[in-house]
Amino acid sequence: MSTIKSYSVGDGDMFYIDHGSDNFSIIDCHLNDDRREEILNEVVSLHGKKGITRFISTHPDEDHIEGLVELDNRITILNFYCVKNRTTKAEESRNFKRYKSLHNSTKAFYLFEGCCRRWMNRSNEERKSAGINILWPDTSNQHFKDALKEAANGNSPNNISPIIKYSLQDGVTALWMGDLEADFMEAIEAELQLSEVDLLFAPHHGRDSGRVPDEILSDLDPQIIVIGEAPSEHLNYYRDYNTITQNSAGDIIFRCLEGKVRIFTSKGYKVDYLDDEGCTPPRGFSYLGTLWT
Repeated sequence: MSTIKSYSVGDGDMFYIDHGSDNFSIIDCHLNDDRREEILNEVVSLHGKKGITRFISTHPDEDHIEGLVELDNRITILNFYCVKNRTTKAEESRNFKRYKSLHNSTKAFYLFEGCCRRWMNRSNEERKSAGINILWPDTSNQHFKDALKEAANGNSPNNISPIIKYSLQDGVTALWMGDLEADFMEAIEAELQLSEVDLLFAPHHGRDSGRVPDEILSDLDPQIIVIGEAPSEHLNYYRDYNTITQNSAGDIIFRCLEGKVRIFTSKGYKVDYLDDEGCTPPRGFSYLGTLWT
């Protein structure tokens, strides 16, 4: 069994994967003042039970790196996964400065389509793979090169985001797309090698500006699209798909087992497309239902 958790942290993203193996993965960081200590304490506790912890940064905007300084101070990030880039900011926050420090250090592992790394997607006699694969970027692609230039010139780094796939053998497949924007995805859709997923975490927090193009959605055919937190007037609700909207659901826990995912939310959220196994939820959560994979 593994667990994916999507935190409700306001206008930002933070996830972890507590792997069934000796791996723990954190994807992005948005520790606002209201929940900073609560989330830090949980992450530190889980990290302490694992041999390998990796932090995966999709891109260095503040809503994806807020609290990075505190997180790094608490767990000492030794495996910092990011796209190689030269993003600049007119005003550099302490979190952005820490991002650059980690990015430029020996702790960094640069992500690209098809990259391999021990225990990310390779097993050995010491430890099993985490089941994480990178589907994008193709570093030779001109659209990606242009996105790197835009970020280096102080513009938005949204489109340097990697596409991250997590797969559990005989179980869930989940996909993260950072803050990729709709027009960028349309430009690269013919280059992407995508297959069906169970869970899609909608890019750009589910905003219409990050709406996944129809051709990509057809390839992914997600069973559930998780729409992140943003003002409701900015969201695309993917009306033709089963969705969970984090604005209303709060924190979401996905307990991933062989052939199914049991889903729990921290608010009284309801859907009608999941099966009811009558599961007992973790403290502070409600059982939403079970998805068969």
